[in-house]
Amino acid sequence: MAILNVNPTRMELTNLKRKLLTARKGHKLLKDKRDELMRQFLDLVKENRELRAKVERGIRDANMHMSLACSTMSEESVAVALMLPSQSMSVEISEKNIMSVKVPEYNPVFRTTQEGSIYSYGFAFTSGDLDYAVKSLYDIMPDMLRLAEVEKTCQLLSAEIEKTRRRVNALEHVMIPDYVDTIKYITMKLDENERSTTARLMKIKDMMLENAHSYK
Repeated sequence: MAILNVNPTRMELTNLKRKLLTARKGHKLLKDKRDELMRQFLDLVKENRELRAKVERGIRDANMHMSLACSTMSEESVAVALMLPSQSMSVEISEKNIMSVKVPEYNPVFRTTQEGSIYSYGFAFTSGDLDYAVKSLYDIMPDMLRLAEVEKTCQLLSAEIEKTRRRVNALEHVMIPDYVDTIKYITMKLDENERSTTARLMKIKDMMLENAHSYK
């Protein structure tokens, strides 16, 4: 480790000890933050995997039923049936704080809560597979928004974990060892100066005693 370029004085020693104490406290806090971020990140990764599988199943079912509907209905009939939707959805975007990281929250808001409102057509001249396709997409829409929210949160937490990890390593492997080595160096230097001063004082004392004896 490197010794910092400082004057070996008692004042500098006191300042370095205070900085070392602060660095160790900061190191502990950052380690705790990193561990908590990692725990939440792993939980979100698990949720992301489950949500993605669920959404892909829903989209696959919707596509299958839409294909069946298109095979029994003409393209014009399907287009007319879906031309004027009676249901609409908007997304409310907010933020929440996870360990000082601001992550998004997406909340779907439907114009009406009546489940039948998702069908904008009559059932007499349409295929039942079209109903299943529309229902499948309606059911997975909240999960799709949650999946987008989780993936964005994972991305933000991953960046924060990497930044926190670099700070922890800098404190653990650079700053704290440098402070420790510099404190040790200054302490040894001060002790050496104190021994030298004591030796000089003792030498002066002996000389004074010798001179006093000669004078007598």
